[in-house]
Amino acid sequence: MEFDNITAAIVDAAMRVHTALGPGMLESVYEKCLKHELGKRGLRVESQVWLPVIYDGVEIEGGYRIDLLVEGEVVVELKVVEQILEVHKAQLLSYLKLADKRVGLLIKFNVVHLRDGIRRLVNNYRSSASLASSAVVV
Repeated sequence: MEFDNITAAIVDAAMRVHTALGPGMLESVYEKCLKHELGKRGLRVESQVWLPVIYDGVEIEGGYRIDLLVEGEVVVELKVVEQILEVHKAQLLSYLKLADKRVGLLIKFNVVHLRDGIRRLVNNYRSSASLASSAVVV
């Protein structure tokens, strides 16, 4: 399945969850409901995926956890904050780099209309190809 199809399915599932629950729930509730909704659609979803930090050839304890990893390709970071800040985008970009993934969705459920809370980030970084990286928000 290609990135556009996966992200479209994630966005559609998130909208279904948001329509049913509305804003104001805990992030963990949205995560579990979204995982369930994606599973119903036949997508492979992992939650709270351990993402180690390797520094100087050593795995550092206290790494990160990806909220959802869909089809082993798309990183989904969920938020229930008042507004998406640049640091939230930087966090998702860091997850993409550390996991060597290309596409991520930042979904903020604390909105009236979910379409206003979705950001797609694309990471051009490939560890085997280059040390340079860039991100594009679309």
